[in-house]
Amino acid sequence: MKTALVEESVSVEAVAAAEETTRPRLLFDFAELVKARLTLLVLLTTAVGFYLGSPDAISYAGLFHVVFGTALAAAGAAALNQWWERRLDALMQRTKMRPIPAGRMAARDALVAGGALGCGGVLYLAFACNRLSALLAAATIGIYIFTYTPLKRISTANTLVGAVPGAIPPMIGWAAARGEVGWPAWSLFALLFCWQMPHFFAIAWMYRDDYARAGFRMLSGRDLGGKRSGRQSVFFAVLVTCASVLPAFCGLTTRASVPIVLAAGLVFLGVAVRFWMKRDLGSARALFLSSILYLPVVLAALIATKS
Repeated sequence: MKTALVEESVSVEAVAAAEETTRPRLLFDFAELVKARLTLLVLLTTAVGFYLGSPDAISYAGLFHVVFGTALAAAGAAALNQWWERRLDALMQRTKMRPIPAGRMAARDALVAGGALGCGGVLYLAFACNRLSALLAAATIGIYIFTYTPLKRISTANTLVGAVPGAIPPMIGWAAARGEVGWPAWSLFALLFCWQMPHFFAIAWMYRDDYARAGFRMLSGRDLGGKRSGRQSVFFAVLVTCASVLPAFCGLTTRASVPIVLAAGLVFLGVAVRFWMKRDLGSARALFLSSILYLPVVLAALIATKS
């Protein structure tokens, strides 16, 4: 009798321990499904767009609404992307342990979650902000899922197309603040669009074997030596440096932002040139990391010098 009670106690403790282990795993899997780190970047650029677009004192309630709605939409798009590419993710070393290909999450659950989050985000923006911000969020999801995702196996132009939904979030924030998108909002779009290209080229070249294994048509697939990827990285590093001064010339920021963003751009360009010249894993990783550092510096300069 005593032994049975001890065994039952041990069993209860084991179940409780298993549940405690499972909860963090489920949260981690959900965060991975919605690409939490990428979503945070989307929210940062959305918030910057809202702040810069606010004509008067910033409305913190409005900021919350646009960030929350965009978070739902971005999370939904990420989940739908992983549902669509689940079989291809299983072929790549860097993605095979994602929740769906690893078997920790049912594909149907990811589809339902992605659809609910995406639709919920668009509807939330429509009612809490305005129709234009909702329309832009819907366009972001549509281009990301129905154009960029299938195009990855068809044409190397997928990188250019994929940069479009990544550049729309600051326009969502701007639209929520002003109800329209003028040239200043488009200057933010240009900045984000050009910034993504060296960032993507570095990733694609570092994981070129993985992408080839899944059948993705990336620029790096036929560029094993990295010469073309390096050249394109330098070209877009020049473009993003030029784009970074557009907000000042649109009257969005003061001219005080110009020397800061130009200095950041020159450093970024130097790293891109190094990748072009060396074309090795270390220089590609340095370009990737510098792209991550470059964007917050430029956005902070724009915020600090808002007109």
